[in-house]
Amino acid sequence: MHQTCCIGVYHKVAKTLVIVESPAKAKSIGKFLGKNYKVKASMGHVRDLPKSQFGVDVENDFNPKYITIRGKGDIIKELKSAVKKADKVLLASDPDREGEAIAWHLQKILGIKEDTPCRIEFNEITKNAIKNAVKKPRTLNKNLINAQQARRILDRLVGYNLSPLLWRKVKKGLSAGRVQSVAVRMIVDREEEIKNFVPEEYWSLTAKLSKPGKGSFEAKLSKHKNKKVKIQSKEEMDKVLAELNGLEPQVEKVSRKEKLRLPAAPFTTSSLQQEAYRKLNFTARKTMVVAQQLYEGLEIGDEGITGLITYIRTDSKRVSETAKEDAKKLIKERFGPSYVPKEVKQAGAGQKKEGKVQDAHEAIRPTYVHLDPESIKEYLTRDQYRLYKLIWLRFIASQMAPAVMDTTSLDIKVGEYLFRANGSVVKFPGFMQVYTEDDGKKEDEGLLPELSEGDKLKIEKYEPKQHFTQPPPRYTDATLVKALEEKGIGRPSTYAPIVDTIQKRGYVVRENKQFYPTELGTIVVELLKEHFPDIINLEFTAEMEENLDKIEEGGLDWVKVLKEFYKPFKKTLEKADNAIGKVEIEDEVTDEICEKCGRNMVIKFGRYGKFLACPGFPECRFTKPLLEPTGVKCPQCSGDIVLRRSKKGRKFYGCSNYPQCEFVIWDQPVKEKCPECGGLMVKKNARGKGSYYKCINEKCGCQVQAGKDKESSGAQAVQ
Repeated sequence: MHQTCCIGVYHKVAKTLVIVESPAKAKSIGKFLGKNYKVKASMGHVRDLPKSQFGVDVENDFNPKYITIRGKGDIIKELKSAVKKADKVLLASDPDREGEAIAWHLQKILGIKEDTPCRIEFNEITKNAIKNAVKKPRTLNKNLINAQQARRILDRLVGYNLSPLLWRKVKKGLSAGRVQSVAVRMIVDREEEIKNFVPEEYWSLTAKLSKPGKGSFEAKLSKHKNKKVKIQSKEEMDKVLAELNGLEPQVEKVSRKEKLRLPAAPFTTSSLQQEAYRKLNFTARKTMVVAQQLYEGLEIGDEGITGLITYIRTDSKRVSETAKEDAKKLIKERFGPSYVPKEVKQAGAGQKKEGKVQDAHEAIRPTYVHLDPESIKEYLTRDQYRLYKLIWLRFIASQMAPAVMDTTSLDIKVGEYLFRANGSVVKFPGFMQVYTEDDGKKEDEGLLPELSEGDKLKIEKYEPKQHFTQPPPRYTDATLVKALEEKGIGRPSTYAPIVDTIQKRGYVVRENKQFYPTELGTIVVELLKEHFPDIINLEFTAEMEENLDKIEEGGLDWVKVLKEFYKPFKKTLEKADNAIGKVEIEDEVTDEICEKCGRNMVIKFGRYGKFLACPGFPECRFTKPLLEPTGVKCPQCSGDIVLRRSKKGRKFYGCSNYPQCEFVIWDQPVKEKCPECGGLMVKKNARGKGSYYKCINEKCGCQVQAGKDKESSGAQAVQ
């Protein structure tokens, strides 16, 4: 009897079930937990509001009606079976509002008691982080759940009330999102600014100066009679040049000082998306997809499945003490003690950030600094390697000593005019040895000659230049994300979905990396501006985000926030329904004839831009690509080269005689012929050096500056 009892005790081993969102995360976590743990994936949310119904009882404190997401039945069945076999269940979804909500839905659907300490969270998928997390389960955070629930219901209140209105008044199938509509407004408003912009003429003057035996340098005209110079016409410039004629320049003041340049802080979600766009040409969505892979874990040789970076949805710049010490050790070993700062200082650290910082997580950094990008390159895809390298370098640089610059400023007096020259040289590279931020700012000029106050200089020549003020630039992925963050629209987890959604809905298009509003987007924004000023208002939307943050902190009641929003919104909705007439969007009729029914085809706008469609829809569903002419002839058959789009919406250029002629190129063709061989040239862009034209003939490869004709530019090389 005693023996049987002992055998029974021996076989009674506690089993803990850990539930995460994805199989990749399950593999990574499973590696660190022993045989007494089973790790399963829920594949994201298991419950949500129904798509086919409103799903919110506004009369009963906005009580949501959650249903099982279609296609999740087998997963839930499998999880319920695993729960029955387990002694303990731990919910390990992502450490944010959305992750807390996923855990809450799992708790409800799996029948886990409400006060059970079943929630674990971690900022990185490492052995220590996972081991520590499973030792400290907590109960679910109701404030986090309520904040997510409030956001979800807010979006449902707006979307499921506004969208049907747009169907009736504008076009069937439209949708209006609470935050996305504001992003579209920003793009529409920017386009209006550009359209209404009136350029103003102004002139600059550069003097090329020299001192015998000390070389030449350039200085810019800065002041006249101690007042800032503003030259607005050729006549004014000619007058300035006449007054300068014959005058001898003299060095009035020499300023030399040592200047510290601080490293940028480690990445937040927003800064990662911006820098990945600028340096890697990644869209916000692509950045987050690849970053998620790095966070959840990849197979790294003998290391096995390894989470390479910390949690990717954060606006905190905080770094753990352990990570700081690891970075310090690596910097000292690789670069020497002088590169390790006594105190880590970063650019912008002293600036007060407006709005709330979600400081629950660290900044985005590598989980193991010893895994440098080159050592694991063979295990990563090209995109994974490039993004990991960016994150790794940025973090290491952020922990390094500042760069030390020797700067010189020269004030040069020419009569009553003051010219200024600035120069700098790197005295100590510091963090610049590893990484510099691509912030679009021009670096200081090179080293200036050694001069003293009172030195007489020689004027070699004056170079006047005409300029015109430029309109504000259109938004790109990077600048739109930056603007959303600065204006308090959305939060780290929403930037990429916002940018993605407004394109999918056909409200904006990305052309040459810039966002343009479509006619549809402009019409919807103008309609919302007139009838729903709060919904489309940036300040109102930012205030709502702050309210969601306060709900998360326990400072506001989520039902009260929804009531205060919905009551005036409902009245505005009823008023708008009566006030708005049917908005007609007339399709542009073309000379193209429908091959099926003989009607003149019209230009329609889809997810990937314009296309031709039969106006007889739905009786006739014939469509074809819209071939936009470039004005350039095909080099193979003399047909017209036209703009086309791939199935994924990417632009390319091909012959209009396709399929008889299969000539295609990715780059935009130009009318200018190659000055060397007379062949076709295409437009290229070099970072920081502007546009240039390149011959497509590989044997030739001639390059010329864009905009210069072949007589004046010849075969001028672009370095």
